[in-house]
Amino acid sequence: MFRQQTIRTAKIGRRYATAAAAGGGGSGPQARAAVPNYALFSERLALARATVLENRPLTLAQKILYAHLHDVSSMTRAPVAGETYLKLSPDRVAMQDASAQMAILQFMLSGMAQTAVPTSIHCDHLVEAHAGGDADVARSWQTSREIYEFLQAASRKYGIAFWRPGSGIIHQLVLENYAAPGTLMLGTDSHTPNGGGLGMLAIGVGGADAVDAMAGIPWELKAPRVMGVRLRGRLAPWASPKDVILAVAGRLTVRGGTGFVVEYFGDGVAALSGTGMATICNMGAEVGATTSVFPYGAPMARYLRATQRGAIADAADAQHALLRADAEVAADPARYYDEVVDIDLAALEPAYNGPFTPDLRTPRSLMADAVAREGWPDRVSAALIGSCTNSSYQDLSRAAELARQAAARGLRVAEGTELLVSPGSEQIRATMQRDGIQAAFEAVGARVLANACGPCIGQWKRDAVQGPNTIVSSFNRNFRARNDGNADTLNFLASPDMVMAAALSGRLSFDPARDSLRAADGAEFRLDPPQGAELPAAGYAAGRAEYRPLLAHEPEAAVPIAPTSTRLQPLAAFAPWDGRELADTRVLVTVQGKCTTDHISAAGKWLKYKGHLENLARNTLIGAANAALGGRVNHVINAVPGLEPAEGTIPDVARAYRAAGVPWLVVADYNYGEGSAREHAAMQPRFLGCTAVVARSFARIHETNLKKQGVLPLVFARPEEDYHVFADAPHELVVRTEGVVGLCAERPVVHLLVDRVRDGVQVAHHRIECRHTMSADQIAWFKAGSALNLIASQQQQQQQKAH
Repeated sequence: MFRQQTIRTAKIGRRYATAAAAGGGGSGPQARAAVPNYALFSERLALARATVLENRPLTLAQKILYAHLHDVSSMTRAPVAGETYLKLSPDRVAMQDASAQMAILQFMLSGMAQTAVPTSIHCDHLVEAHAGGDADVARSWQTSREIYEFLQAASRKYGIAFWRPGSGIIHQLVLENYAAPGTLMLGTDSHTPNGGGLGMLAIGVGGADAVDAMAGIPWELKAPRVMGVRLRGRLAPWASPKDVILAVAGRLTVRGGTGFVVEYFGDGVAALSGTGMATICNMGAEVGATTSVFPYGAPMARYLRATQRGAIADAADAQHALLRADAEVAADPARYYDEVVDIDLAALEPAYNGPFTPDLRTPRSLMADAVAREGWPDRVSAALIGSCTNSSYQDLSRAAELARQAAARGLRVAEGTELLVSPGSEQIRATMQRDGIQAAFEAVGARVLANACGPCIGQWKRDAVQGPNTIVSSFNRNFRARNDGNADTLNFLASPDMVMAAALSGRLSFDPARDSLRAADGAEFRLDPPQGAELPAAGYAAGRAEYRPLLAHEPEAAVPIAPTSTRLQPLAAFAPWDGRELADTRVLVTVQGKCTTDHISAAGKWLKYKGHLENLARNTLIGAANAALGGRVNHVINAVPGLEPAEGTIPDVARAYRAAGVPWLVVADYNYGEGSAREHAAMQPRFLGCTAVVARSFARIHETNLKKQGVLPLVFARPEEDYHVFADAPHELVVRTEGVVGLCAERPVVHLLVDRVRDGVQVAHHRIECRHTMSADQIAWFKAGSALNLIASQQQQQQQKAH
């Protein structure tokens, strides 16, 4: 038996038409993007230039943002980067299946009859890599049929394009079908910026942000600064676009791009392929950037035409002035970009970034010394090619060319090394099969996996590997335990070329430019630099028809949720703010060091609960290190005498607080919440009773997600000093606030009044200044209990007026 979710919808007025029209076409399901309305973009931008922007020269990122302002006439002054909140009208929304569950559950409460902008759902996260290819897709239908049918039913009801499991990875499918120069897209995945490879401003967000766009509500973004990265020259034979972003990450670190859009320019841009640019933009998420973007040019046009979007290329060809920075910016970058980074492509050598963080870069020529110095395991236990970052035709054709060189000498993958290849889409899989690329991989012992995320996100049913071991991958992220659940697995990120070289040699220290391999006959040989094709000479193969998107729109369709389901649960609204200062609040944990969204809301085996908040909350902060207990992971002392458990796992103590009605907060280190866009990392603490998170600093997406869910994010005014107040026996601390009543954007200050209490006696008191970044709209979310509560209230008011 299924419980039918009853949806009452409001009448949608013409106010939603503009956003849908801007991206091209209506808001119904689309198999492929229509030609963007460049005339409308130009009109909006011209109005902004003539008024608040005072005709100043603009970067490309600024042009796209200002061309998507919801209402220029409401602005009274020029936006200030890092201060002004922009209200924007995105053209499109894309969601992957893990995050789409919660987004759809929220959208169902919004009262909308259909999405206001074209939207797509891509089933790529729930396919576990094991046997390979079709077998893994079939197995995912057995384990996740309930989720797929829920998402498919919701897509049918609300007019969303539905891409079934096996069709491909969200970002590759967006690049192949939906990305268009000059458009603005929101995606419920942190690597959404992949679309910047086609000149799109593609931004990763949480599901609640996506719901804003899907409901036709202006989306808020703090005006970003713009970092210009100038590329000079051409890449050397062994270097690849992946090495560009590995170098950028090594230079900027995981925090260096926070608050910036990274915009690439310079003569080196034209030497990159469109998919190579996408690789660079994709991994820009790892430096904390809001997004990354390249100017429109010939490589993008070639890719658009190769993927049956020649009409978009033709239209974009006539918009060069719109789709690149103004001439004044190009002539004097240092004057108009907030920061400028220079990269000489010719001098760039391949590198490995890792382990455990994507910004620890080691050039290929120095790797052997680093392995010896750091004691990293030299033997490579697994080599993994693919993922949304590196699964283009060019990537795979280059790696396959190295495989052919080895096979010609009777060489296979090194003994003890597993080589796995993940195609990015059904189109890529079919094309690489037709063109002999798959055969080249299999000839050296590779296993081709499904067109899905697989090991990159921890969906890897790997044979047990004990203790420290090294894997190399062309992925974008390598946090501890992310890929196989083993905290001792060291993942080094590299280009597909370097991953293939490591697979053939079996050694992390191997340098294909200098070191030799041993052929089957005992002779030594060196690999020649790979020669890959930017695009397939025979065009892309369409692939199997069953993996094309479902485009039905049936507003009366049912969206079933079984009342006994352990994987789906209708959402209940969070309680609104009670209008008082926070009081008698306990510190659940003071987090030490890196705490990503993987640490706050683990993926892997927990992905199956992404649509069931109560069950998923059992993994809340299980990866967090407790500063008060010497960095011990997932263990805290209960702050309430007599409340059980007296100490235990973080979610167990949090649930005890929730049951007892004890409000609590989290104290965090720098860049709290870096990593993926998963809003569960904000919803789970909120569900368990978290009222605030106080950090040295936040990652952008996570800070917004906390605001969306009604959690108050605060930053220490003196991060170096005040964090340490909470690092010593935080279970003794009782916190109240001063400044939550009267919270306003103009005065972004809240004080924490912290008492240290031992055996019922106050022994110390601290008054700690904190800052918030809440806009007036975001304060309204907080007061309502969540952004969704506010949307639902507004929809209800519209319904009442309509009747």
